[in-house]
Amino acid sequence: MIKRYLLIGIACAVASSVNAAVTQSEAKQLGTQLTAVGAEMAGNADGSIPPYTGGLTTPPAGFQKDSGRRPDPFAQEKPLYSVNAKNMDKYSGHLTESVKVLMKRYPTFRIDVYPTHRTMAVPPQILANTAENALTGETIDGGLGVKNVKAGFPFPIPKDAYQVMWNHLLRYSGEAMEYRYKSWNVDASGRAILATEGVNSDDFPYYHSAGGDIFWRLKVKYLGPERRNGEAIMLKDAIDVVGKGRSTWQYLPGQRRVRLAPSLNFDTPNPGTGGATTYDDAFVFNGSMERYDFKLIGKKEMYVPYNTYKMTYETKPEDLLTPNHLNPDFVRWELHRVWVVEATLKEGKRHIYSKRVFYVDEDSWAALASDEYDGRGQLYRTVISAPTQSYDVVAPFTSSYFAYDLIGGIYAMVVHLGDEKGCLKYIKPLSEREWSADSLAGSGVR
Repeated sequence: MIKRYLLIGIACAVASSVNAAVTQSEAKQLGTQLTAVGAEMAGNADGSIPPYTGGLTTPPAGFQKDSGRRPDPFAQEKPLYSVNAKNMDKYSGHLTESVKVLMKRYPTFRIDVYPTHRTMAVPPQILANTAENALTGETIDGGLGVKNVKAGFPFPIPKDAYQVMWNHLLRYSGEAMEYRYKSWNVDASGRAILATEGVNSDDFPYYHSAGGDIFWRLKVKYLGPERRNGEAIMLKDAIDVVGKGRSTWQYLPGQRRVRLAPSLNFDTPNPGTGGATTYDDAFVFNGSMERYDFKLIGKKEMYVPYNTYKMTYETKPEDLLTPNHLNPDFVRWELHRVWVVEATLKEGKRHIYSKRVFYVDEDSWAALASDEYDGRGQLYRTVISAPTQSYDVVAPFTSSYFAYDLIGGIYAMVVHLGDEKGCLKYIKPLSEREWSADSLAGSGVR
């Protein structure tokens, strides 16, 4: 079925394409040498990365429909080996620079490497649209925008770093979802502090609305800590970054009014993480690319968190949030191929990060990790995704992540679902009225 959708998509694109983004010969690799979204179909030479066989699309035993929780399909697996400061030289080629720093700094920090499972999958229609995009999609405005794309990954065979990053920004996460979460900061003394608790509503018009320029909308209703209870924010990101960019609003109970909040982007400290990350650190990277020059380095095999069901859905904060770093017992790492993208701050532009290196998953096109450098060129922070496949709706979930401040010695766990209240549910897109500024005031009243 998937192959049939893919072939239909390629045929339609070939018939209509005039200025193809890739050649017809290149596009024919999709579904043969490459998966339908552009990853290498084959495994690696030693078999530690297996071939792609369609991803995880069947719920395991124990899954309860509408519960919002997803049991770990690999719960019985044990780590193949662990990497720490003592043996890291043997595996250094598979480690990000930030992970190396963490290993050297904290004797208790390690990564447990499990068997690799290429679980990420998306619905057949998304694959068909991706095949068409391969032959029609283009970047504009120096890579800052895209055109001639429809509800699928825009550049399954990317030619440059901007196309890779647009695949991340327009990655498939379903049409709409809602989840109650908590985000935590752990200070240098090892004390865990609740940064925020709330309900997120994510909406992806790119994947459910014909026409229009908004590709992502987010509404956050804050429930805690007490001083933030009743606050709310809303943002909308447009594909037309140069013309429209990001629109943002904020509701503060003390003022009892909604106001525009143009600073909810770039390197503004994110209060949702207690200032431990910037707004464009969310999900490893989000927002406009306009302040950086992006360069495609190539592909590498890297250790990254993957299939983190235990950490995301089952682990209690008090068990996960240990001093200095997350408890390694609950973080699953696997070997995966990633695209490596380097972003260097443009001359005359301002940002607290002078350089950023992103590691983008070939199967989901989600950025899975970053190395971020300050103005002196010193390694400053890292943001690391904790992805899972929502096998019941066939959509990757990549909104849970954690971040380490390598200078301040603090870290944040963002969008943690692993307590009695946390859950992730896929919903019908909210009405347009629910995305008005007036609706934000109603949602934030305590």
